[in-house]
Amino acid sequence: MHLIKINETLSSVLAGSFYMPNTGVFVWFSVCFVVSTVKQAAEGQFLSQDVTGTPKEAELNDNITIFTRILDGLLDGYDNRLRPGLGEKVTEIKTNIFVTSFGPVSDTEMEYTIDVFFRQSWKDERLCFKGPMEMLPLNNLLASNIWTPDTFFLNGKKSIAHNMTTPNKLLRLKDDGTLLYTMRLTISAECPMQLEDFPMDAHACPLKFGSYAYPVSEVVYTWTQGAAKSVVVAEEGSRLNQYHLIGQTAGTEDIYTSRGQYTVMMAHFYLKRKIGYFVIQTYMPCFMTVILSQVSFWLNRESVPARTVFGVTTVLTMTTLSISARNSLPKVAYATAMDWFIAVCYAFVFSALIEFATVNYFTKRSWAWDGKKAMEAQQPKKKDPLALSKKPNNTCSAGVNYTTNLTKDASISTISNSTAVQLKPSETKAPDPKKTYNSVSKIDKMSRIVFPVLFGTFNLVYWATYLNREPVIKGAV
Repeated sequence: MHLIKINETLSSVLAGSFYMPNTGVFVWFSVCFVVSTVKQAAEGQFLSQDVTGTPKEAELNDNITIFTRILDGLLDGYDNRLRPGLGEKVTEIKTNIFVTSFGPVSDTEMEYTIDVFFRQSWKDERLCFKGPMEMLPLNNLLASNIWTPDTFFLNGKKSIAHNMTTPNKLLRLKDDGTLLYTMRLTISAECPMQLEDFPMDAHACPLKFGSYAYPVSEVVYTWTQGAAKSVVVAEEGSRLNQYHLIGQTAGTEDIYTSRGQYTVMMAHFYLKRKIGYFVIQTYMPCFMTVILSQVSFWLNRESVPARTVFGVTTVLTMTTLSISARNSLPKVAYATAMDWFIAVCYAFVFSALIEFATVNYFTKRSWAWDGKKAMEAQQPKKKDPLALSKKPNNTCSAGVNYTTNLTKDASISTISNSTAVQLKPSETKAPDPKKTYNSVSKIDKMSRIVFPVLFGTFNLVYWATYLNREPVIKGAV
């Protein structure tokens, strides 16, 4: 467009020059010089636009060049071995935590794992700059060239900094020298647990961090948005199989060592155990085993094999349940709430077996007593010679006469023989033994009432005690 306008102007000037003959030659050369100069300038502008692109792209390239010069100037003579404000003031590190994933939690190892975005912010006046932007978005490569806090996790067992596909780090620099440094970390930390109320227990799992080398006289840690809002857990990241994450708190504490006083930042995550799994796997089997052991009270006391099977089987079942319930817990030296329940259930099952042994003992003893009476009743009584002489008939004298005067009279022998037959004592009929088959023991009758009542009372007291009281949380703030 510019060339077209130049050509039109040139044509008009040339046309006008024909009406001025005196100055025609001078005007002609002047116009030619102007036209050539304008054409060269226009062509140069077009060439520069073809090389650099649009004006916005040219401005962007200029900004990149400016920031490159700014960064080179900031790092020129910068010593990353020295903290900001060394010898003048304390360096303040502002921190906050965003938890993206919480769990799993290990009871046996007493530890938990979290995935977090760990943010730190501090001011380094050596990095102040002036430019077209207030904040420079930088990558992680610059972090190795500047001073960064030596933060470490006091109760961390293992920490992983994610490096796929590149190191998951973010660095922002404001024009006043304020830096924001964010890292993605996976941390396995200790979680001290008190298991007296297991499985109705609750815990406060701490996360402690601070400076490794700098005491409070050099570096101080604070929460960015206050203790109430500086620790946030994502809603979709707090799903646990055995626990409810009921909340989190933040705070600070000071610890004293031989090297001085240090500031420690603390975040507590409060966990409440879900009891459903243990009700299905432990409590219900124990409850049903106790009920099964009490079925033997309703069997006849003569059913020795059946009652023996009930007693021995239930005792072995309770032993197996107690062993399996302990496998998911650390080997602590104290009894848990589940241990007390299993112990009482074991006592009821074992008592049922002892009750059967007692009933069987007294049943055998009763049978032996009844058999002895029957044997005594069946034996004939011994003859009393004095009683025989007092009888009114002449049985004894006739017998004597029979033996001495046998040849005198044969008829006497006949009478004596008939009378001797009558001398046999009358046979006493033995009493019928007591019918003991399908009998019920008095001990069984009492056990049918006492055992269920005691077991029901124990369950009422147990569940009312542990479900209504507040669990003891160690280390809660």
